[in-house]
Amino acid sequence: MFEYLQRMARYNQWMNQKLYAKVQLLSAADIAKDRGAFFSSILGTLNHILVADMFWLRRFSGAKVCKQALAPMRELTMPSSLSDILYEDMQALTAARQNMDTLILAFSQTWTEQTLKENIAYRNLKGEKQQQPLGALLQHVFNHQTHHRGQITTLLFQAGIDPEATDLLVMMMEEQ
Repeated sequence: MFEYLQRMARYNQWMNQKLYAKVQLLSAADIAKDRGAFFSSILGTLNHILVADMFWLRRFSGAKVCKQALAPMRELTMPSSLSDILYEDMQALTAARQNMDTLILAFSQTWTEQTLKENIAYRNLKGEKQQQPLGALLQHVFNHQTHHRGQITTLLFQAGIDPEATDLLVMMMEEQ
């Protein structure tokens, strides 16, 4: 699982760089246009992915095995809901995304097979106590990102932009 999750951390950054470059080919109005997606627009969906990552990394930052690597998360002002628009400006959103991806990659360098087995106790958005191994929660985080980036690729196609190859295998071949 260790190698898989580190690969997913790299894929997260690789795919975000590609996707954000394609999104920036659109006008601000096209990026913010309600396209009937779950989070309305490309802008709304990109913000949602960032917000969800913030919630998860903040939760992880309270665990002993993550505390040092995720110390910057404890300094951030947290959004109030998963649909918050933190950044309406693509330049600011891109910078925030790059910072988050850098933090996720640095965090991934601290993982071991043992830390991935450690249970992380947290409260969900309803305030209910939860507990899962870090590795399982990271699988969820990376799957969540992939799911919503898939929605964005559809929205890009609808806007006339080809997002090009998004497969994990393409990144793996590029890494070789």
